[in-house]
Amino acid sequence: MSVTENSQVDENLNTARLVARIADDFRGKDILLLDMRPITPIVDYFVIVTATSQRQMKALGEEVARVMKKRGQQRLGEEGTDGDGVWVLQDFGDVVLHVFAPEGRELYDLEGLWADAPRVELELSQNPSAAVSDNSEAADSDVE
Repeated sequence: MSVTENSQVDENLNTARLVARIADDFRGKDILLLDMRPITPIVDYFVIVTATSQRQMKALGEEVARVMKKRGQQRLGEEGTDGDGVWVLQDFGDVVLHVFAPEGRELYDLEGLWADAPRVELELSQNPSAAVSDNSEAADSDVE
Protein backbone atom coordinates (compact mmCIF):
# COMPACT_ATOMS: atom_id res chain seq x y z
CA MET A 1 0.00 0.00 0.00
CA SER A 2 1.40 3.39 -0.96
CA VAL A 3 1.84 6.27 1.49
CA THR A 4 -1.06 8.10 -0.18
CA GLU A 5 -3.35 5.06 0.09
CA ASN A 6 -2.28 4.56 3.71
CA SER A 7 -3.04 8.18 4.64
CA GLN A 8 -6.46 7.92 2.93
CA VAL A 9 -7.26 4.79 4.97
CA ASP A 10 -6.19 6.64 8.14
CA GLU A 11 -8.41 9.60 7.19
CA ASN A 12 -11.37 7.30 6.50
CA LEU A 13 -10.90 5.61 9.88
CA ASN A 14 -10.70 9.02 11.58
CA THR A 15 -13.90 10.04 9.78
CA ALA A 16 -15.67 6.85 10.89
CA ARG A 17 -14.54 7.45 14.48
CA LEU A 18 -15.80 11.03 14.29
CA VAL A 19 -19.20 9.81 13.09
CA ALA A 20 -19.26 7.31 15.99
CA ARG A 21 -18.40 10.10 18.47
CA ILE A 22 -21.24 12.23 17.11
CA ALA A 23 -23.61 9.28 17.53
CA ASP A 24 -22.34 8.91 21.10
CA ASP A 25 -22.82 12.64 21.76
CA PHE A 26 -26.42 12.26 20.57
CA ARG A 27 -26.88 9.30 22.96
CA GLY A 28 -26.96 6.62 20.33
CA LYS A 29 -26.91 3.09 21.73
CA ASP A 30 -24.82 0.03 20.85
CA ILE A 31 -22.50 1.97 18.54
CA LEU A 32 -20.51 -0.36 16.32
CA LEU A 33 -17.75 0.43 13.82
CA LEU A 34 -17.13 -2.26 11.21
CA ASP A 35 -14.03 -2.36 9.00
CA MET A 36 -15.49 -3.36 5.64
CA ARG A 37 -12.22 -3.21 3.66
CA PRO A 38 -11.45 -6.95 3.88
CA ILE A 39 -14.94 -7.81 2.61
CA THR A 40 -15.96 -5.30 -0.06
CA PRO A 41 -14.27 -2.66 -2.22
CA ILE A 42 -17.40 -0.51 -2.13
CA VAL A 43 -17.02 1.03 1.34
CA ASP A 44 -14.30 1.18 4.01
CA TYR A 45 -16.35 1.54 7.22
CA PHE A 46 -19.88 1.10 8.51
CA VAL A 47 -20.97 2.97 11.62
CA ILE A 48 -24.06 1.27 13.08
CA VAL A 49 -26.06 2.84 15.89
CA THR A 50 -29.43 2.40 17.56
CA ALA A 51 -31.63 5.42 18.29
CA THR A 52 -34.53 5.29 20.71
CA SER A 53 -36.88 7.62 18.80
CA GLN A 54 -37.55 9.10 15.38
CA ARG A 55 -36.53 12.50 16.73
CA GLN A 56 -33.17 11.12 17.86
CA MET A 57 -32.63 9.38 14.51
CA LYS A 58 -33.28 12.64 12.68
CA ALA A 59 -31.16 14.81 14.99
CA LEU A 60 -28.22 12.42 14.89
CA GLY A 61 -28.34 12.19 11.10
CA GLU A 62 -28.63 15.97 10.71
CA GLU A 63 -25.63 16.56 12.97
CA VAL A 64 -23.47 14.05 11.11
CA ALA A 65 -24.44 15.68 7.81
CA ARG A 66 -23.66 19.16 9.21
CA VAL A 67 -20.24 18.15 10.49
CA MET A 68 -19.32 16.28 7.34
CA LYS A 69 -20.38 19.21 5.15
CA LYS A 70 -18.29 21.57 7.26
CA ARG A 71 -15.33 19.22 6.74
CA GLY A 72 -15.91 19.34 2.98
CA GLN A 73 -17.16 15.76 2.71
CA GLN A 74 -20.13 15.49 0.42
CA ARG A 75 -22.98 13.14 1.26
CA LEU A 76 -23.49 10.86 -1.72
CA GLY A 77 -26.83 9.50 -0.63
CA GLU A 78 -29.42 9.43 2.12
CA GLU A 79 -32.30 7.06 2.74
CA GLY A 80 -35.02 6.69 5.34
CA THR A 81 -35.44 10.31 6.37
CA ASP A 82 -39.16 10.36 5.59
CA GLY A 83 -39.84 10.33 9.33
CA ASP A 84 -41.53 7.00 9.95
CA GLY A 85 -38.90 4.44 9.01
CA VAL A 86 -36.78 2.15 11.13
CA TRP A 87 -33.49 2.84 9.36
CA VAL A 88 -31.69 6.00 8.26
CA LEU A 89 -28.66 5.61 6.02
CA GLN A 90 -26.16 8.31 5.12
CA ASP A 91 -23.52 7.48 2.52
CA PHE A 92 -20.31 9.50 2.56
CA GLY A 93 -18.48 7.22 0.12
CA ASP A 94 -15.88 5.47 2.23
CA VAL A 95 -17.96 5.77 5.42
CA VAL A 96 -21.63 4.83 5.70
CA LEU A 97 -23.76 5.63 8.74
CA HIS A 98 -26.68 3.34 9.61
CA VAL A 99 -29.05 4.62 12.33
CA PHE A 100 -31.68 2.11 13.37
CA ALA A 101 -34.72 2.02 15.56
CA PRO A 102 -34.30 -1.03 17.85
CA GLU A 103 -36.73 -3.14 15.81
CA GLY A 104 -35.01 -2.17 12.55
CA ARG A 105 -31.59 -3.09 13.85
CA GLU A 106 -32.88 -6.50 14.90
CA LEU A 107 -34.76 -7.03 11.63
CA TYR A 108 -31.92 -6.08 9.26
CA ASP A 109 -29.14 -7.53 11.46
CA LEU A 110 -26.21 -5.88 9.67
CA GLU A 111 -23.86 -7.26 12.33
CA GLY A 112 -24.93 -10.77 11.36
CA LEU A 113 -24.99 -10.06 7.62
CA TRP A 114 -21.45 -8.65 7.77
CA ALA A 115 -20.21 -10.93 10.58
CA ASP A 116 -16.83 -11.38 8.84
CA ALA A 117 -16.08 -7.66 9.07
CA PRO A 118 -13.58 -6.84 11.81
CA ARG A 119 -14.92 -4.64 14.58
CA VAL A 120 -12.98 -1.49 15.38
CA GLU A 121 -12.84 -0.88 19.11
CA LEU A 122 -14.11 2.47 20.31
CA GLU A 123 -14.05 4.22 23.64
CA LEU A 124 -17.06 6.44 23.89
CA SER A 125 -18.76 8.07 26.85
CA GLN A 126 -21.37 5.31 26.92
CA ASN A 127 -18.86 2.55 26.18
CA PRO A 128 -16.14 2.77 28.87
CA SER A 129 -14.86 -0.79 28.36
CA ALA A 130 -13.48 -0.34 24.82
CA ALA A 131 -9.82 0.32 24.06
CA VAL A 132 -9.43 3.33 21.73
CA SER A 133 -9.80 6.72 23.42
CA ASP A 134 -11.32 9.73 21.70
CA ASN A 135 -13.36 12.34 23.56
CA SER A 136 -16.25 14.38 22.26
CA GLU A 137 -14.15 17.58 22.32
CA ALA A 138 -12.13 16.03 19.50
CA ALA A 139 -15.30 15.84 17.42
CA ASP A 140 -15.86 19.54 17.96
CA SER A 141 -12.27 20.39 17.04
CA ASP A 142 -12.62 18.55 13.75
CA VAL A 143 -15.27 20.99 12.56
CA GLU A 144 -13.74 24.31 13.55
